[in-house]
Amino acid sequence: MASELRFRSIWISDLHLGTAGCQADYLLDFLKHTESEQLYLVGDIIDGWAMQRSWYWQQSHNDVIQKILRKARKGTQVTYIPGNHDAGARQFIGLLFGDIRIENEVIHTMANGKRFLVIHGDQFDGVIQCARWLAMVGDHAYEITLKLNRWFNHLRARLGFSYWSLSQYLKHKVKKAVHFVDDFEHALANEAKKRGLDGVICGHIHHAEIRTIDGIEYCNDGDWVESLSALVEMPNGELKIIYWQKKYAQAHAEISKLYANNTDHPFITARPSANTNPTTSH
Repeated sequence: MASELRFRSIWISDLHLGTAGCQADYLLDFLKHTESEQLYLVGDIIDGWAMQRSWYWQQSHNDVIQKILRKARKGTQVTYIPGNHDAGARQFIGLLFGDIRIENEVIHTMANGKRFLVIHGDQFDGVIQCARWLAMVGDHAYEITLKLNRWFNHLRARLGFSYWSLSQYLKHKVKKAVHFVDDFEHALANEAKKRGLDGVICGHIHHAEIRTIDGIEYCNDGDWVESLSALVEMPNGELKIIYWQKKYAQAHAEISKLYANNTDHPFITARPSANTNPTTSH
C-alpha cells in the first residue's frame, strides 16, 4: 500500500491558522499523507481578523505553513487565492511568494476537459460586501461557539469518540443559515454559468458539498475548523470530497483492508447528499 494518497489536484480553504479553532494537527496529517500535481489554497488560510483581536500561533500552525512551502519547492504547483479573513494578501495578486502563485481567482481545467472557476466566494456574500461590521460581530460569536466545540470534542476524545462538529450541527439547524447557504451556492453557480464554465469551486461558508445547480457543478471544499475536509480531483477528472476526521494512523488497518479488497477509501466520498451532515461522514 502506498504511503500517500495521490490526486491530480487538491483544494483546501478556511484553515484559519492563527485561531484556536484551527484543527492544525489533522490538517498537517492530511498534508503529510496526500500528494498532488496542483494544490489550491482557496482563501482564509491565515485568519487576520482573529489575529487583530489577539495573538494565537502554535507550532503546529507553523508546521502547516512549512509543509505547504516544502510541497511547492518539491514541484507541486501551489496557488493561493486570498479570502476575506486574509484579504491583505490581495495586494500581492499576480506575484510569487517563494514558489506559491497568488491570484484573485483562476480557471482550472480538469483532466476530462471541464473548466471550473476557483474563487474563495466572499465576493458573493452580501453581509461581507455590505456590512463588514456585522460580519465581524458574527465572527466573534462564531469564535465563542468554536470554544464550546473544542471543550465538547475534548470530552468526546477522552471517551474514545472521533471528532464531531457541534458548531456545524447548530448551523444546520438554523433555518436562516440554511437559506443563506442555498443563496450563496446559487450565486456562485450563476456566476460560473454566465462565464460559460462547467462549474465552480469555492470555500468561505464552511460547508463541504458537491451538487449540480442549474446544470453547473457547484463544489465547496469545506474547511479545517468544522468539516476537516478537502476537495480532490481524481486522475480521470472526477471530483470527490475527503473528510479527514481520523488521523491516518488511526485508520491504517481499515485502509489496508479496503485497499486489499479494491474498495473505496474511507476518507473519500463522491457527491454527498445535500441533506448529509458532512461531519458524520468519512
